[in-house]
Amino acid sequence: MSDWQYALYLAAALLVGLVAREYARALVTVRLGDPTPRLWGRLTLDPRTFADPLGSVILPALILVLWASGAAFRPPPFAYAKPPALDPHRLGRRRRDLVLVSLAGPAANLVIGAIAGTILRAGLVGSSIDLFFLVEAFLYANLVLFVFHLMPIPGLDGARLLALVLPPRASEVFANLDHYLALFVLLVFFLFGGPLIQIVDGLRQGVCALLAGGANCR
Repeated sequence: MSDWQYALYLAAALLVGLVAREYARALVTVRLGDPTPRLWGRLTLDPRTFADPLGSVILPALILVLWASGAAFRPPPFAYAKPPALDPHRLGRRRRDLVLVSLAGPAANLVIGAIAGTILRAGLVGSSIDLFFLVEAFLYANLVLFVFHLMPIPGLDGARLLALVLPPRASEVFANLDHYLALFVLLVFFLFGGPLIQIVDGLRQGVCALLAGGANCR
């Protein structure tokens, strides 16, 4: 398995994972009474509707280039979309519904990871090396998305969940930091994020072992 081929598998896994998480988030929002995702055209599987230039294209492309080139530094495959189409005032039970919306995206990635992990654990890939690494890439990338998006980084789902339990003033300040998501992500991945990336990878490996068995986790 060449580095560039595995990078292509990761690209496919990131695309599917990002589409699934954004569709799940939009669907849950609509089901909870807020039609904003439908009105904005976000209740769709078309990635163009939610693609963020940095988070959905440039950042994952840079990461995948490092994987394809066999570089010693290979950040975990990660991507994010535009801010969600959401009007909290249209939700019936605001605090509870915001929690459900914030968990919808990570849950979608966890489901994809669970399916991939079950396929590997059950040995359904047979003797095909290419199929094994394709499924493993889906497992790896989607568990990274699952764990990373639950980190308390402003602009990600974990920060939105944290803001719900902070005092009002602190919650407002924390929510306003959403606008600087791109800066936070660049700092995490390319400057000061070593410890956080290690935490994410440790949690990802723990979830992976539960879903696929330790032997199938990188």
